[in-house]
Amino acid sequence: MPQSRWWVELACLGPIGRRLPAPGTWGSLVGLGLAAGLIPIAPGAWLGGVIFVLALPAVWLCSAAERGLGRSDPGEVIVDEVIAMPLVFIGWARLEQAAAPYILLAAGFALFRLFDITKPLGIARLQRLPGGWGVVADDLAAALAACASLHGLAALGWLGGR
Repeated sequence: MPQSRWWVELACLGPIGRRLPAPGTWGSLVGLGLAAGLIPIAPGAWLGGVIFVLALPAVWLCSAAERGLGRSDPGEVIVDEVIAMPLVFIGWARLEQAAAPYILLAAGFALFRLFDITKPLGIARLQRLPGGWGVVADDLAAALAACASLHGLAALGWLGGR
């Protein structure tokens, strides 16, 4: 297998991105698992720092996958959703006071998918950045918009309460 093929497979998470329907949703679910694993070990702003450090190699990987597939922002490339998803849960300790963890995870997932699919608030413009920057930046922005929305819902008491 040529080296570029390895990068494509990694960026697609193998069969998850290449063979399942709605690959962005499946990638977001993998990212939800990453978030659940990181929340206990990277509290507060550390979570954002860890994700932004991981985003740099993700940009390179997405660029390599674009070249390998010969397309811009291919749908089967899902490492961007995986890396971005944990950002939704920055400030977990404050969120946890508002609702049960399963409600927070479900609401965060739904909000992320909403912002990632619809790309409001200028998020769509970020996709126009060159190469992997555009692939990753719009997902990071969607995650931050979902995070702000989740905190807003929690502050309004609209997540079911504790």
